[in-house]
Amino acid sequence: MSRRWSVARTVVAVLGVVLVTAGSLTIGATPKAEAVGSVHAPIVGSGSTWSANALQQWIRNVWSNYQWKITYSESGSTQGRNDFLMGTADFGVSEIPYQIANSNEADVRPPRKFAYMPIVAGGTALMYNLEIGGRRVTNLRLSGDTIAKIFTGVITRWDDAQIKADNPALSLPAIPIVPVVRSDGSGATAQVSIWLRQQHTALWDAYCPAVGRPFVNGHCGVTSNYPVVPGSGFVAKSGSNGVAGYVAQPHAGGSITFVEYSYALNAGYPVAKVLNNAGYYTEPTAQNVAVGLLSAHINEDTSSPDYLTQDLSDVYTSGDPRTYPLSSYSYIILPTALESDFTENKGLTLADFGAYFLCEGQQQAETLGYSPLPINLVEAGQTQIKKIPGGNPAIKGITDCNNPTFSPDGSNRLANEAPNPPDCDRQGPTQCATGTGGAKDTPTGAGAATTNADANGTAAGAAAGGATAASGDADTIDAAAAPVLVNATPQVIPVGAVGALPAVAMLAAGAALLAFATVPPLLGKRRRKSLLPAPTRGSPR
Repeated sequence: MSRRWSVARTVVAVLGVVLVTAGSLTIGATPKAEAVGSVHAPIVGSGSTWSANALQQWIRNVWSNYQWKITYSESGSTQGRNDFLMGTADFGVSEIPYQIANSNEADVRPPRKFAYMPIVAGGTALMYNLEIGGRRVTNLRLSGDTIAKIFTGVITRWDDAQIKADNPALSLPAIPIVPVVRSDGSGATAQVSIWLRQQHTALWDAYCPAVGRPFVNGHCGVTSNYPVVPGSGFVAKSGSNGVAGYVAQPHAGGSITFVEYSYALNAGYPVAKVLNNAGYYTEPTAQNVAVGLLSAHINEDTSSPDYLTQDLSDVYTSGDPRTYPLSSYSYIILPTALESDFTENKGLTLADFGAYFLCEGQQQAETLGYSPLPINLVEAGQTQIKKIPGGNPAIKGITDCNNPTFSPDGSNRLANEAPNPPDCDRQGPTQCATGTGGAKDTPTGAGAATTNADANGTAAGAAAGGATAASGDADTIDAAAAPVLVNATPQVIPVGAVGALPAVAMLAAGAALLAFATVPPLLGKRRRKSLLPAPTRGSPR
């Protein structure tokens, strides 16, 4: 029994020594206090619904892979800018900058320091719900002038002669057009109003008095809040999901809205092909948007408060036949100082998130209904995220950024490889029958087209296939229908220190084990020694 106890005490003593040693080393390696900017703190953002489908997918990605907690409120661009200004959001997202030109709406720059950084590109699409003879129309075409007249109340019925001229192969129904616009402050609305002011000035100027809006610098102003004439038949809904969800309802026949292309894809609904300056009707695919944005002018003045914002004037008028005219970028508004409760730890999260979506995140852009950023905006964006206090992003070079727009020579691969539109998309007497947007696999059905059949894929030729109608559904826009998560590796995440508490626990446990192994034998030895008779003088010791 004594021998077994001796062996057991030896084992316990060894284990105690190991724990004490490990605890001592850990305490030596553990900083006495947590360094700021070393923990990925939760952050909150607010703003654009136009960009929301991309942002929410990226947020799910980084939470799944790294447990970075990011909450984004799809409140609209105007609210996003206001939330950032008031300090209730760590970052904002908007399609337009603060204090945009030619607007009569109060929109002051925030007192806190900030910078703009592009997030993702895309096309503002014309999503619609239209049937002819019980058959779904999926190949509608509209010129810019037609769109402007629809959204200023000049064209009010689908059988209008101007819409017929855009669609020579369709027998358009004599039903009212129901324009659906945003009821909240929207970056998409602002972009559309900029386009109306620049490209369709007379129509937009005539609309202003009807809705009681004053002119700005001689013309109807840019607005984030779409004005509506009471009793005009317009419908106003909040958010991109609101306008897209309305159009996607079965009872919303004849409706049309402007919304980011992604929402039409998610809803399974078609979008109108828009006539460009080269005389072709195009839809906002990733490639057509990439081509269009080759003509964008970016503010490259690093001293300007509007650095990296866009001027789309030449996008609207691009002569490339592949161009989608209503192409644009969206921006994140980044804090560049420790203000409004923004901390270094929040900065670490935001900077790493930015590094992620500028590279790996862009791989999902096309699947999500957007167009990935070109190389010049990614490189500029990588410079912007370095301004975030507390951030320490691992900036990837062009060769390992994994952005699908990049070519070794620095050109835009997506735009370079974009195909020319087919002849049936040229303005004229023929019309492609192929579906668009979320209904790309559904050609316009029999009964929707006229009888001028064409063997080259025009509407009447495809109508012989007799595609059945596919009515909408109020629940078609569903977060569960988002693309499958893509695992990515934006940068190396530092391993967190064990901390002082576990180290102290190891020391305590080791000391207890050593005491258990050594104290009883020592006490026993002293006790046995005390029982021996005391030595007498002169006796041998």
